[in-house]
Formats: sequence, structure tokens, C-alpha cells
Amino acid sequence: MKRLFLVVAVMMISYFSMPAKAQLNVNVNIGSQPLWGPTGYDHVDYYYLPDVESYYYVPKKQFVYLNGNDWVFANSLPPRYGNYDLYNGYKVVINSPKPYLNFNNDKIKYAKYKGNKGQLVIRDSRDSKYYIVKGHPHGMPPGQAKKIYGKGSKGNGNNGKGHGNGKGKH
Repeated sequence: MKRLFLVVAVMMISYFSMPAKAQLNVNVNIGSQPLWGPTGYDHVDYYYLPDVESYYYVPKKQFVYLNGNDWVFANSLPPRYGNYDLYNGYKVVINSPKPYLNFNNDKIKYAKYKGNKGQLVIRDSRDSKYYIVKGHPHGMPPGQAKKIYGKGSKGNGNNGKGHGNGKGKH
């Protein structure tokens, strides 16, 4: 009995003394965020734009807005928002899949941000982590960004104005 107890004790000690392997999974998409995106986020799936009651899907660089009863995915906002300035409008970060399916709640929850200005955007940030965003005034060469972050910098090609004639549905 003592022998069995000793064997079990040795096995437990050896098991618990093995070095722990921590798994760290950090999903960073700073280089994919648009210049007009707010600072302070290493990862963003969607922005909700309360002023125009629309979303922006960062991975595909597409706006998501209602057209009648249909959600439209497009490269720009519809003409009805032609005067909306993405750099000055407030953006709410939402990291959940298909947040537009929760639009009725988001519309109420984030209504208090309509007309809010003064949110620091990536373009105006002096934090070097944003220098990989294409078009940043202090941007680093793509090769340098690739060495540091493992991917080349990717921008959205949008000049900050939310107008255009985007089409398409998902």
C-alpha cells in the first residue's frame, strides 16, 4: 500500500512540476483599420456609426447599411450620407459577429453618441503602432511594417468621406 501511495505521489509531483505552456492568442488588425477609425483598439471587427445608423466591417472594408428592409454591404456609404465626415463622426467599436442583426438595440443604446465629435482618430495619432496604417502621415515603409508586425500595411483607400454609389448585398 505504501508503495502504491509513493508511486502515485511521484507521478503527481512530476505531472505538476512540468513547465506550463501558456497559449497567448492576440488578434491584432491595426493595419486593416481605416485612418478615420478611433484610436485605442488593437482589434476591431465593426464600427457602428450612430450619426448615419450604419456599420463598417473592418476585415472587408465595407459599410453595412439598411436600404429598405435589406442590409447592403458596399465600399462606400449611400449618396444620402454624402456630407457625412467619417473623421469627425463618433464610432463605436463592436467586436461581435453580424452586429447589424442587433441594430434595433444598437440604435437605442448608442443614440447618445449622435453628434459627438472629438474622438481621436488613427490619422491624427502619434502612437507609432498606427504608423503601419496606409496613408498615416507618419507612416513607415511597408517593408518595415512587415518586419515588425508580420504583414504589410493595408489601408482602405477611402479618403474619409462616406459618399459614393456602393452596391451589393451579403
